[in-house]
Amino acid sequence: MRNWVTHRFSGKEYFGHPAGLFALFFTEMWERFSYYGMRALLVLYMTKHLLADPHTAGIIWGYPTLEHLLVSVFGNLSVQQMSSQIYGLYTAFVYFTPFLGGLLADRILGQYKTVYIGGILMAIGHFLMASEQAFLIALVFLVMGNGCFKPNISTQVGKLYPEGDPRRDGAFTIFYMGVNLGAFLSPLVCGTLGQVVGWHWGFAAAGVGMLIGLAIYYLGGGLVPQPTPIHKDDHEAHKKANAPFTRQDWIAVGSLMVMCVLNICFWAVYEQQGNTLQLWADERTNWNVMGLFTIPSTWFQSFNPAMIFIFAPALSWFWIGQSKKKTEPSSVSKLGIGCYLIGSAFLVMIVAAHFVPEGTRGNVLWLVGTTFLATIGELYLSPVGLSLVTKVAPKKVVSMMMGLWYLSNFFGNYLTGYLGTFYETMAKERYFLMLATIGICTGVAFTLIRKPLEKAIGKSL
Repeated sequence: MRNWVTHRFSGKEYFGHPAGLFALFFTEMWERFSYYGMRALLVLYMTKHLLADPHTAGIIWGYPTLEHLLVSVFGNLSVQQMSSQIYGLYTAFVYFTPFLGGLLADRILGQYKTVYIGGILMAIGHFLMASEQAFLIALVFLVMGNGCFKPNISTQVGKLYPEGDPRRDGAFTIFYMGVNLGAFLSPLVCGTLGQVVGWHWGFAAAGVGMLIGLAIYYLGGGLVPQPTPIHKDDHEAHKKANAPFTRQDWIAVGSLMVMCVLNICFWAVYEQQGNTLQLWADERTNWNVMGLFTIPSTWFQSFNPAMIFIFAPALSWFWIGQSKKKTEPSSVSKLGIGCYLIGSAFLVMIVAAHFVPEGTRGNVLWLVGTTFLATIGELYLSPVGLSLVTKVAPKKVVSMMMGLWYLSNFFGNYLTGYLGTFYETMAKERYFLMLATIGICTGVAFTLIRKPLEKAIGKSL
């Protein structure tokens, strides 16, 4: 079957892109289905069930130690605050381990094999979520698996195209739509199963999604970039691979590290969609449809990916139009615009908090408006950032640099959990103002350093 797929589609292009892009597209789609299906349920699962009952929390292997550690650092934590901390730690380490996964691929296994290992570990983690006792162990498997999977499949997208190919940004946008197709479907399937049928049914559905992704990756293996090992007798290639960094290499690495620092702030604000905004959706939003039926609040998690489908092509065409007029912002400028937009998204929530007092439920359109601005901000920052790494990073450490980019998400996602602990203790208007300020100030920082960065890495990037 795999040979037939390779023979049937090898060398062919669809929508101007090689067939291998679409093998990676559907693999990533199902992996993201599994990840976002689990994420949609995670905070609600902890606050409404797992940690809400002290007896249930007490049977989780390793939880008393984790609780003691967090309380010793932050003081007594409510169920919501503890859930936010665990959410932040989990999503943070999801983005820490890709640095190690990139090293593993670059130095030992190659990207293709490392993706397989990652998928298997994640599938195990999802199925372990069926056991309340194994909750923290399941999170560890998911973290390790994601570390192997995420940087190496993204890097393979860049390797489908030669240097200087103008299709690369568009390829990452298409790939990013695969991410969001999985993210759109998973709350509808996993979220509904988890909230309506049973939490463990939702987690099991996420595990099945991961297995489907692995099957697609296997079948499309002949269409994606394969490792080209350096033979010992190939002295020139071996010498090049082990040559020290040039001055320009160090400049490229340094520039990426500066952008990684600012990337932390974006994700600290953005990832509240899975944390405190999900709590707002569950507790302060009316999901009743004309008095006929009530939609599960986890469907809120589908807003963002649905908007990706709607607006990603439109934004891509908008950038093409700007490019023809020579007015398209540089990649660095786009990152700054993304930060301004994520900050603006929470200005909407400040207004929502004013008009939806505690103990009442407001219109879902508040979340729609917030998600719209967050989505456009994400499109300006996330796929552009991934593409920028593959273009700027020295080729011999491109997977490691992709892992470093995700490492900045580690700190951002942990900050998401930490900032979420103020959700109960601050007035909601002040809480959302804090998030808006972080996003907008990060945009200002990108604006101030834009010219030096563009000079270092090339203005056209």
